[in-house]
Amino acid sequence: MPAALWDMDGTLIDSEDYHWRAWRETMEREGVPITHEHFLSTFGQRNDAILPHWLGAAASAERIQRVGDAKEALYRDLVRSGGIAPLPGAAEWVARLHELGWRQAIASSAPRLNVQAIVDMLKLPFDLIIAAEDVRHGKPDPEVFLTAAARLGMPSTQCVVVEDAPAGVEAARRGGMRSIGVSRKNTLAADIFAPTLADVPADAFSRLVPA
Repeated sequence: MPAALWDMDGTLIDSEDYHWRAWRETMEREGVPITHEHFLSTFGQRNDAILPHWLGAAASAERIQRVGDAKEALYRDLVRSGGIAPLPGAAEWVARLHELGWRQAIASSAPRLNVQAIVDMLKLPFDLIIAAEDVRHGKPDPEVFLTAAARLGMPSTQCVVVEDAPAGVEAARRGGMRSIGVSRKNTLAADIFAPTLADVPADAFSRLVPA
């Protein structure tokens, strides 16, 4: 059977406010306040790409790691205390594909502890998690999706990527995979596009990669 490779933040869940609150508090502690516009311009990128811009080019790798770890720990605390729910249509699609025998993986640029915390809360049947620690290059590089496909034992041509960001859709294209784009903010150049997963046509996945 084919495989569905899911982005997490913005696709399966809306975690933007938790990330913003975690970054704002963490950077205030560092004496480097950031604006919401700073945050939005980097949302979805890896911490090692974000922090040199905010801390300065002279920031050491140790400081970047420490600040990034502190932010992620605070993010997980916020998620656990505040709770989080799947975005409209997300749980239904994951369950439907599972019943149809599709393999499913989360392929995210988030740290593994973050992804695992979300999976534990959502209790959805994923076969595999690929996180920031598993790859060296962030999207639009296709490494995260190619790694997920390889570990599932699936060729790229049998994978459908689900994404909410232009960089993720481009990563799917570079990896030779079909894509479903879901976003209320961007019109994505995916093979199939809808504002939410609840609006994705019932035959979307099977249309892109017939079983």
